[in-house]
Amino acid sequence: MQDRPAPSRTAKLAPLRCEFCDRATEAAFLRHHLDMTQAQLRVTFLFCSLFYLCFAVTDVIWLGYGFKAGLLIATRILVALTALACALMLKRHPASVRATWVAATVVEVFGAAGFVLIAALRPAEFSLHAIAMSIVVIVLYIYIPNRLVYSTIVASAATAAFLLLAWLLGGLRPVELATMVSLLVLGNLFGYVAARRYQLLWRNEYNTQMVLKNLSIHDPLTGCFNRRYLHEQLLDTEISRAQRYRLSLTVIMCDLDHFKVVNDTYGHNGGDAVLQHFAALMQEMTRDSIDSVVRFGGEEFLLFLPETDLDGGELLAERLRQALAAAPIEHDGQQIAVTASFGVASVDFASASHEAHTRLIAVADDLLYAAKNSGRNRVCAQQVT
Repeated sequence: MQDRPAPSRTAKLAPLRCEFCDRATEAAFLRHHLDMTQAQLRVTFLFCSLFYLCFAVTDVIWLGYGFKAGLLIATRILVALTALACALMLKRHPASVRATWVAATVVEVFGAAGFVLIAALRPAEFSLHAIAMSIVVIVLYIYIPNRLVYSTIVASAATAAFLLLAWLLGGLRPVELATMVSLLVLGNLFGYVAARRYQLLWRNEYNTQMVLKNLSIHDPLTGCFNRRYLHEQLLDTEISRAQRYRLSLTVIMCDLDHFKVVNDTYGHNGGDAVLQHFAALMQEMTRDSIDSVVRFGGEEFLLFLPETDLDGGELLAERLRQALAAAPIEHDGQQIAVTASFGVASVDFASASHEAHTRLIAVADDLLYAAKNSGRNRVCAQQVT
């Protein structure tokens, strides 16, 4: 299936949450980067697991062998197992954006909660914990790929819980507590700004790639697909699909009648207006995300109609012919009356010969010229066997 032409301009971004305002664009962006995001998450989860487990030795050094040390070691093991379980979930759901965000958020929540618990059970070290907490915050914002809104909520909640415990259990002087608050607020702001810049750069790069891709496969005047896209992707894709499922495939070759007269009479701007009107009419009367409209060259267009038999293609061509002839085009206060001729060729891959598809466009082109030679403003159709 082929999509309608995308607009050749950058999509709007929400400034605070740093996501595309259009949900479809955001979803396409996330799918585009899904493999890389999951690979980064797996590496980060492994690193977090090793980080938590290696620092278990500090629990024993500060607390000795006892219940609290055992509880903290169990907490570290739980966080590591959670990270590994989320990595396994990503492996089992490699195509799921939702699973990716769930895994990232779960690890962030468990990791932050585990660190707050460590601080609560080792209250004599809150000054040292504050430095480590600032590092945890940076990790939450930057090194665990997640939606910025989720990372912000987790980091802010963890910071608030840590500061509350520092106030209740740390025995800190007001100036020490104020310094700790300033440090962690600054850490959150720095993490948010850095993550925001990263997210915006990532999406702006994607925007640029999509605009360039759009320009490379679409005709800039009409927004239709161009011949490059036809020969590099569309033709083989649709023929292979029709052959695989033994479906009908119909193409319509169409050409504006006496287009040189239009250009000579109304100028090239008038001719451009006619081309844009005809292209818009074809895109409006074909099926969105199924049919494809290609500017074949000059005033000539090619319509690809998957799962459409000869009767369906001939009916569409006749509707297009009548609609174009019945509605003159407004341009600079003038009425431009135009007509078009159509050649319709169809292949039924359930019964056609193996070579039928190689002649499909050529037959449609011959039929178009037959329509031209028999008086123009008409439809000629033929089944290719």
